[in-house]
Amino acid sequence: METYKCSKCGMAVNASCASCNEPLINDHLSLDNGQVVQISMCPECKGKIKSPQCCGEDMTCQV
Repeated sequence: METYKCSKCGMAVNASCASCNEPLINDHLSLDNGQVVQISMCPECKGKIKSPQCCGEDMTCQV
């Protein structure tokens, strides 16, 4: 099953941590200015990246 999928075009990706080989999970990061950003986080090593985007918006998490 894909990790993230675009709700507009159906493009899907699998995302896993290159260090731990764990599937990334969907999460949110609250910035100091109050903005909330969708991120992908490794549940093992706690590394974080910006969640993938497609068609100009964040892809939705299917997990």
